[in-house]
Amino acid sequence: MESRVLGDYAIIKQIGQGSFGVVYLAEHRYMKKQYVLKVLPEELASDRSFIQRFEEDVSLLSTLDHPNIVKIHNISFSQGQYFLVTDCVVDDVLETTNLAQYLANGQKKLNEDQIFHVLSQIASALDYAHHKKSLGNGIIHHGLKLNNILIGKNKSSGLEIVISDFGLSRIIGPSAVLTRTYKNVAECLGISSIIGTSKNALEKYPNPPVESQKITALHSSFLQNFAFLAPEQKRLEKSVDKKVDVYAFGILAYFLLMNEFPEGYFEMPSNRFPDYEKNWDLLITSCLQSDRTKRPELIIPVLEKTAQVRKTFVSIETNPLESVSEKIQTTTISFKEIAKTLVQREVKNELVPVIIDEVSGLQRLRPVIHTTELQRPETDPDPAAIFQIDTSVKHYTPELKEIKNINPLRTEMVVVSGGDFLRGSNDGSRDETPRHQVHLNSFAIDIHPVTNEQFVRFLEVMGGEKDSNHQDIIRLRDSRIKRSGGKLTIESGYAKHPVVGVTWYGAMAYAKWVGMRLPTEAEWEVASYGGLEGVLYSTGDDIEKSQANFFSSDTTAVMSYAPNDYGVYDIPGNVYEWCYDWYGYNYYEASIQEPENPMGPLQGVYRVLRGGCWKSLKEDLRCSRRHRNNPGTVNGTYGFRCVTDVQ
Repeated sequence: MESRVLGDYAIIKQIGQGSFGVVYLAEHRYMKKQYVLKVLPEELASDRSFIQRFEEDVSLLSTLDHPNIVKIHNISFSQGQYFLVTDCVVDDVLETTNLAQYLANGQKKLNEDQIFHVLSQIASALDYAHHKKSLGNGIIHHGLKLNNILIGKNKSSGLEIVISDFGLSRIIGPSAVLTRTYKNVAECLGISSIIGTSKNALEKYPNPPVESQKITALHSSFLQNFAFLAPEQKRLEKSVDKKVDVYAFGILAYFLLMNEFPEGYFEMPSNRFPDYEKNWDLLITSCLQSDRTKRPELIIPVLEKTAQVRKTFVSIETNPLESVSEKIQTTTISFKEIAKTLVQREVKNELVPVIIDEVSGLQRLRPVIHTTELQRPETDPDPAAIFQIDTSVKHYTPELKEIKNINPLRTEMVVVSGGDFLRGSNDGSRDETPRHQVHLNSFAIDIHPVTNEQFVRFLEVMGGEKDSNHQDIIRLRDSRIKRSGGKLTIESGYAKHPVVGVTWYGAMAYAKWVGMRLPTEAEWEVASYGGLEGVLYSTGDDIEKSQANFFSSDTTAVMSYAPNDYGVYDIPGNVYEWCYDWYGYNYYEASIQEPENPMGPLQGVYRVLRGGCWKSLKEDLRCSRRHRNNPGTVNGTYGFRCVTDVQ
């Protein structure tokens, strides 16, 4: 790409090439955030059938929202090219790595638990896309393979897996995908067709190291495409359904287990790896059915059944003339425990333990001679031990403490119906601009801030003023709650006042204790307007001291002033209120691009505070006014209220 700029994106480098076009790592020129651009083949811009499919399906692709599916942010047209803008998925070393590269770059072979964790994420994504009602009849991937399974950052639970290219085969068209694959290989060979011309290619490139690498990569990609195709795709059937993804999932599972693709009459995992605890044969045979009607509708239930490790143990007398079915005794047991669970019985004949898998049939046959073992009676090793007590040491008995069942005092809540709202201000501070639209789901919010009498119950449950991470919950000297002789008390007359001196960590811990959460900055601002539009304050274009507690000497009891039109009290004044979000000075510029339930920047230094306090000036009480501070900061003006999601 000569200009190194495509639309609003500056190209950093090329990171891939395949049947769907060239893939670039790019940075948004204004937001300074990295994305992945997938530039679709140029010939598609003049394909009328592609334009029709593009217009029909692009809106569905953008609604895919799953942690294991690459998020498509937008699809644009610039300089005669269509390109998709997606999230940039990087691994622990900040490189874009797919599963094929991860397995080939000298990494250790995935163990059984790691394979199960990887497959669980992929199954969750496929089941979501296949059966999400808002996606019509669902979206089929059509081309699941190692190259479009991306490796994210390694979490404590294991590898993070994200699937790319969802639904692109349908938009581009199967024939165009195949044609594009042939074309890419031909371009690397420097010939017009790759069919029957390998000799010409070798003559033209007797020793081409760079071109050989491209040919090898495309050859590998082409073989992957073919290896993961379902039988109906190889038969070029025009109508295929989500069962092609189920088949590809079975191919993937087999490859991760056996390090090879299944061909012909292929070997089952239990034959090669008898020590595996999970019933992988069940998963493989369920997904790799040639008749698509016999493949499962959902993959997760089959995967869960695979993890149940059901095996059959059979004892058969050595007389081959007797019926085997009369001797079968079943139990649930793992391969590793079979040797430990053979029950020894006194018998006249020799018994043969046999392990039979529910799917694969007879696996092992091993004769064992069972004998009777005599055991000595158990007796007390030292009958006089009860008299050997050291009377010089007093026996310690812990003090019995009364266990109190302390329940939280609940706050009445009001529901704010979801929809599209405006937030920010073009006339306020720089961090409030630009004013823009966001979409929020329905939520319920406390009608007033958390009070001292509510928070003191939480402190009694915690048993101190620090959480499990040794973060301060509250600093009592900045609050109206005191501890004397191990007991907590509230200063006289302040029980109904909002709690102050609380850190962001303390507010989060309290919200979790009552089964709720802190409001996002967007939720707080929407609730503060009370349904009014184009106003400065929750009371309208102006606010008086008779309408809120500000520019005064102390807090007041909650609900001392009239509520806004939503029925929410003390939104302006009394105490600043902690919000969930990290603070970003120019975050609103990014929020325009991601308006769906915004939750603030991914990281930061400060957390957001809203609403003004009892000693604020009127300017601080504006609904769009933003404040921030370190989450561990305590102050006699900081409080909070809780919210919860509403279905």
